[in-house]
Amino acid sequence: MTGFHYADRLDRARKEMAKHDVDVLLASVGSDLPYLTGYRAMPLERLTMAVIPQRGEPVLVVPELEAARVTEVAGAFDVRPWSETDNAIGLVARLIGRAKNAMVTDQTWAVFLLALQDELPGTAFRSARPLTEALRVIKEPGEIELLRRAGASADVVAGLLTVHDFAGKTEAQVSREVAAMLEANGTDAAGFAIVASGPNGASPHHEAGERIIGDGDAIVVDFGGTVGGYGSDTTRMYHVGEPSARYREVHEIVLVAQEAAVAAVAPGVAAELVDAAARAVIAAAGYGEFFIHRTGHGIGLDGHEDPYIVSGNTQLLKAGMAFSIEPGIYLPGEFGVRIEDIVVCSEDGADRLNHSPRQVAVVG
Repeated sequence: MTGFHYADRLDRARKEMAKHDVDVLLASVGSDLPYLTGYRAMPLERLTMAVIPQRGEPVLVVPELEAARVTEVAGAFDVRPWSETDNAIGLVARLIGRAKNAMVTDQTWAVFLLALQDELPGTAFRSARPLTEALRVIKEPGEIELLRRAGASADVVAGLLTVHDFAGKTEAQVSREVAAMLEANGTDAAGFAIVASGPNGASPHHEAGERIIGDGDAIVVDFGGTVGGYGSDTTRMYHVGEPSARYREVHEIVLVAQEAAVAAVAPGVAAELVDAAARAVIAAAGYGEFFIHRTGHGIGLDGHEDPYIVSGNTQLLKAGMAFSIEPGIYLPGEFGVRIEDIVVCSEDGADRLNHSPRQVAVVG
């Protein structure tokens, strides 16, 4: 990750810490650490942790053998390598010192947190989620640009798939082909490629397997990769041979539901109202019980992050929030339909980051 001002992000973190009356923020594996420092730790049994006091200089504690991977940022944080025979927990505990209140990022391994609790019985530890959400949920222009580039790469692949051969291949084979297409068309790394054919399409998170795709199969293809650490996530529908009238009816309902949700996006609108807009269309058509997941999830350094577009989430949308809009209908034993785009909430409504055709593509 380059081009971001980590010292500014750390300053913002300190201001949030003051609001939450917290003395120190601890960031370990996961995406909060690269957001704050530019360094993504390998998920090892060796401890990596940024110790960020409300007052004082942040220190990134990192295994010595990993230190060469850290790009130091002048004026942002110091790097403190530890050797194989050092007590890394003890080192972090000394940096925390007499802090009474500590926040810990969500993906910190429990083994590290438990050890710190034993080492520092006078320190209260709690989740940093409210703090990190406030920092990350509104994307900077540079973050949106990376999301836009990732979305453009996914759009290229979605287009290539309209003339791709599906029939006679296994889902797993097509999944590998989609991943290769992503990496050949502007994506740094393919993250996932769900390929769910025929009745498997009724399982939203189906794992591509050895089922051979054949004539008459509807195929859900949900895929994404990263550019500069920021992700894409899009779903398009493909059909081997001409779809039935029933399939086309369901597909059209999902398409109208997605358009309704996209149209509902605006600053000041509660996230749950965007979900309700999609759900109302599907329910009115008689398929409400077959829409079995939320309408969307935030995206950035994580594929799923705040804000979540779901009933019960009264969070008001703000310009700069990025999230998916992905209603679906899943008919057990038959097929599934999902259409997904990433959008950014702007002052003018939803700014789509995906522009590939949303109609079902008839393929061979």
